[in-house]
Amino acid sequence: MTVRNLFRVLFLRVLKSPTVSNISVLLIISVATVFFIVYENMVITHRYMYLEDITAEGKVDRVDSVYKDPLIPPFNGTREERIAWFEKQLPKLELFKSRSSNSKFHDQVSGFRDSNCRVQYFMVWFSPAQSFGVREFSAVDSLFKASPKGCLMILSPSLDSRQGDRILKPLINGGFKVLAVTPDLPFLLKNTPAESWFNELKSGRQDPGSIPLSYNLSNLIRLAMLYKYGGVYLDVDFVILKDFIGLRNAIGAQSISTITKKWTRINGAAMIFDEGHPILYDFLEEFAATYDGSKWGHNGPYLISRVIQRVENKPGYNFTILPPKTFYPMDWIKIARYFKKPCTESEQKWVEYMLIELERSTYAIHIWNHRTKELAIEDGSVVQRLISAHCVICHQRNPY
Repeated sequence: MTVRNLFRVLFLRVLKSPTVSNISVLLIISVATVFFIVYENMVITHRYMYLEDITAEGKVDRVDSVYKDPLIPPFNGTREERIAWFEKQLPKLELFKSRSSNSKFHDQVSGFRDSNCRVQYFMVWFSPAQSFGVREFSAVDSLFKASPKGCLMILSPSLDSRQGDRILKPLINGGFKVLAVTPDLPFLLKNTPAESWFNELKSGRQDPGSIPLSYNLSNLIRLAMLYKYGGVYLDVDFVILKDFIGLRNAIGAQSISTITKKWTRINGAAMIFDEGHPILYDFLEEFAATYDGSKWGHNGPYLISRVIQRVENKPGYNFTILPPKTFYPMDWIKIARYFKKPCTESEQKWVEYMLIELERSTYAIHIWNHRTKELAIEDGSVVQRLISAHCVICHQRNPY
């Protein structure tokens, strides 16, 4: 008999006793409630601290789900305290250590890319592997539905592991080319404008900022990867509808003015650029020159917008700014509607209309996980219909 069932039996016997008063019952309920909460928390904590997975080879992988991000600075720390924190963390961060003078990372990237890759895609994932859930897997799943001959490299220390291999195994077994690799930051930033920023950070002369450093490193790594290798970068909260083979040197506007029809914000969640494109150099230069690790968006979409505003009409920059419908057809402020199932005839008509419009003019849909992670994807909703229609693994998705 489990502890929970034993407790239930004893509790019912006490309640049936003729000698138990109302006050005693209330006291018993109060004590029992406290006991049950403590017990349940102990069980949950135990399960998540000592979660074990048995591999096909019979080996045990111990997964520590009580994860503490080593790149989150101290809360409300001063500039000096944040710098001291980073100096203490630095020896533990494999991400900041170069593998060798002839980078193993470069060999991995070069070996992965071949003539069979119709399009080279990149994603970045800095959260723990067990956080790579159904939504994130759906992004990868939909990519291979749209681009079965594409190659996807996920730059991720946590997915570059046995647990990551298990997450991606259904796709690999399906013949799709996907690989998770730990990025080599020293190599990636070498001989780029951001190398000086990186050296200052490591030497304690650069304030890492008050927001998670992983957020800003994600912004930096995507720029460096495109600069050194070229290809397509995508965030992991997209549903991909079309192959990107027809896009070159392009980036998407997130919003436009209703009056002038000119873009008001550019977003770097989806970027397509050739290796060594001059605007990528400018992005990296801007990152190093204006870095502020305490402002959300400053080193991301705001950086992209600042640079493009300066250079979009200058000679020597050959790129296209795509309209919001290409990547950002769902306004993040009004996005909840796309997650809800239709309950009336008019709502059902709206869902059908949106699906036709999105399939016609959109390459990939950014679903803003930061904003929507608490929203359930309801059956029959626009998002649910899109995910179901654009997948290769579909209901066989890995549950991690």
